[in-house]
Amino acid sequence: RLTGYAQPSPEHANVSTDLSHHHRKTLERLLDHQGHANVEWREVISLLEQVADVHEEHNGKFKVKLGDEVLFLTKPKHKDVDQQTLVDVRKALETAGIGLT
Repeated sequence: RLTGYAQPSPEHANVSTDLSHHHRKTLERLLDHQGHANVEWREVISLLEQVADVHEEHNGKFKVKLGDEVLFLTKPKHKDVDQQTLVDVRKALETAGIGLT
């Protein structure tokens, strides 16, 4: 189950904490510290658009505001995100209190 925000920011106050099965599976793979899951960029950005404010910048980077965290992500050349992106996204999700229970 998604644990949601302890104190949602005003911009997330109306965001449902229920994720689709697809987004839950992506979240599960992102939070898996044991494996090196192949997670596709489109899955990561789709999940982030559900739980964060995501804007594509003019330089092609994606600005992701999740709670107090701000990430700048670059779309990979291949379909899967790299290990560092997984670590960065995982940290931001955990800091925002988003996880599975």
